[in-house]
Amino acid sequence: MTHDALTPDVHHDSDARRLRTRVEGHEAELRYSLRDGRMVIDHTGVPDAIGGRGIAGILVKAALDLARARGWRVVPACSYSAAYVQRHPEYADLIEG
Repeated sequence: MTHDALTPDVHHDSDARRLRTRVEGHEAELRYSLRDGRMVIDHTGVPDAIGGRGIAGILVKAALDLARARGWRVVPACSYSAAYVQRHPEYADLIEG
C-alpha cells in the first residue's frame, strides 16, 4: 500500500485512490478514480462535527496539486470539487472539457 504525505495534514493513499485528513478525531476524505490519465473526483466528505472550516477545500486543493504533479487532467464530478475549481481559476488548465 502506498501512502504519500501531500501536506503535513493530508495523506494520499494511491492504492485506495483517496486523500484523507484527520481533525479532532474525525476523518475527512476525497475519493477519486483514474480513467485514461484523468483524475475523476467522485466524492468529498467532511463530517458535520468538523464542517465549515475549509477542510473540503484543503482536500480538493491537494487533489488538484497531485493531478498537476502527475500530469493528469481533472474531472470534478462531485459538486464541491466543481464549485472549488470555479472559484480557483488557477486550476482551469487542469479541467477536462
